[in-house]
Amino acid sequence: MKTLTLSDKENIALKEIRNSIINFGRCPSLRDLMKTLGYRSPRSASLLIDKLISKGILRRNSNGSLQIIRDFEDKANVQTIDIPLLGTVPCGMPILTEENIQAVFSVSTKLAKPPHKYFILRAKGDSMNKKGINDGDLILVKKQSTAENGDAIVALVDNEVTIKEYSASAYAIVLKPCSTNKTHKPIVAGNDFQVQGVVVTVIPNL
Repeated sequence: MKTLTLSDKENIALKEIRNSIINFGRCPSLRDLMKTLGYRSPRSASLLIDKLISKGILRRNSNGSLQIIRDFEDKANVQTIDIPLLGTVPCGMPILTEENIQAVFSVSTKLAKPPHKYFILRAKGDSMNKKGINDGDLILVKKQSTAENGDAIVALVDNEVTIKEYSASAYAIVLKPCSTNKTHKPIVAGNDFQVQGVVVTVIPNL
């Protein structure tokens, strides 16, 4: 099998795209890439993107946005698996669908342990900051439909995705905020409640 190699410019471009998706939830513009790479024309940046697409690193979606479909970093002697980073999840949609994937990142198997399935989400708000989950953080989530009391979970409630602490009793399932912001209130789960996964760790930067 032929070993895949990237040029210095291709590595810089991929790193810029990866960082932009992680920090801003979107790919950089061609002009941003042009400046980062020191090119004088957006076309040069566009041609470099085409090379990354031809090498199977990137894919261009129907709306023109770029998706990382293979993470490429030098991780010698480190076993990794590819984990999808999900974008904004439309209300009422299953959380793990192809159109919601912004990128695929390599994560150490010490964190994402096979054969379990995982995904990465970007946290919004401060409802779980006492658990170390702050606005804009990335969280690694193990996909499962059950949870234990005290777990930080990703749940689907009333067709909206939320991150809360799971608490179940004989009377009710309660999703508790763990926040310094006292405006956040517990949610009593109804029949439409679903556990999507359990938070494994916070990933400040992949």
